[in-house]
Formats: sequence, structure tokens, C-alpha cells
Amino acid sequence: MIAWRDIFLGVIAAATLLIAVGQIAIMVAAGRMARRLEQAVEQFERDVKPLFGHLNAIGRDASRAAALAAAQVERVDKLFSDLASRVDYTLSTVQASISAPVREGRALMSAFRAAMQAIRELRRSGHTRQGRGEDEDALFI
Repeated sequence: MIAWRDIFLGVIAAATLLIAVGQIAIMVAAGRMARRLEQAVEQFERDVKPLFGHLNAIGRDASRAAALAAAQVERVDKLFSDLASRVDYTLSTVQASISAPVREGRALMSAFRAAMQAIRELRRSGHTRQGRGEDEDALFI
């Protein structure tokens, strides 16, 4: 029975040795994997670093373009507001310069119309007086 004990003890020792060898193999593989992962991360950082630099440059350029566009929009807005005020001033000046002669012309036309009306009334009253005078002369003896 002692032989069975030694056999089991030998099996246990062999199993422990295999587990230890397996753990060492796993540790070595994990170390190699960690090194490969570190190299991959470094390679990724080297590849991506210029990309981030370009993205920063693109962002700066886009920000500058937006600022320039905003300045241009403000200039155009000021230009149109100045243009609108000048057009308004010009139209009011034209209206004032046209409306004054029109008012004067209207006044002259009213005066001419009144004069013509007065002349017509004088003619009518002259014809009426002349007709009455002839009628009255015939009656006057």
C-alpha cells in the first residue's frame, strides 16, 4: 500500500509541476502580448498624432473662416442699412422737390379755373343784361 501512496504522491507532484509550468507559460505569453499591445498603442499614437494636428488646424481654419464670414455679414448688413437710409433720404428729397411744384401747379390750375369761371360768369351776366336791356328799351317810351 505504500507503493500506491508514492504513486499518488508522484501524480500530485507531476500535476503541480505541470500547473506551475502552465502558469509560467501563461505569464510569458501575457508579457509578450503586453509588449505587442504597447507597440500597437505606440504605433497608433504615432499614426494618429498628425491626424489630430491636422484636425486642430482644420478647426482653427474653420473658426477663422466663420469669424471672417461673420465680419462680412456685418459689413453687408451695414451696407444695406446705409443704402436703405440713403434711398429713403433720396426718395423723401425727390418727393419734396416734386410735391412743391405740383402744389404750386395745382394752385395755378385752381386760379386759372377760377379766372375762367369768372370770365364765363361775366359773359353770361353780360348776355343776360344785354337781353334785358333790349326788352326794357322796347318798353321805354
